[in-house]
Amino acid sequence: MGTRPWKLLPLLLLAACARVHPPEQAAHFAFPVVLPTEGQQVLSGTMATSVALAMEDFLPLGSKPERNASPTEVCVHQREAYDVTSVPGKDGVVFVRFSVNPTACRDLAGPAIADVPTVYAVDTRRWVILSIQK
Repeated sequence: MGTRPWKLLPLLLLAACARVHPPEQAAHFAFPVVLPTEGQQVLSGTMATSVALAMEDFLPLGSKPERNASPTEVCVHQREAYDVTSVPGKDGVVFVRFSVNPTACRDLAGPAIADVPTVYAVDTRRWVILSIQK
């Protein structure tokens, strides 16, 4: 049984459409001639896809906090508030861990943030989430 990349099509289309900017805005952006190596992080396609699949389940793009959410609750509804660790496992499984970045959401009013990470086990052969540990 091979992988079915077409199953990821909705996720990839959502990601592609989510951040489209008007042509006028793109016209003013200049790419560097060569990407800098300092700070560079290279992810394999398998790792990147595993992270994207887990993130879409963990915190779906466009999800919003409740109407009367505290500033801390608003903060933890932002993907950039999380650090992501991905580790290859056995038999085509990738483990993806989301933990709140220690500098994110600090000094905000509201309940304390639980610092228990959430870990996903992603099957990269079938592109499904096998299990979630919270």
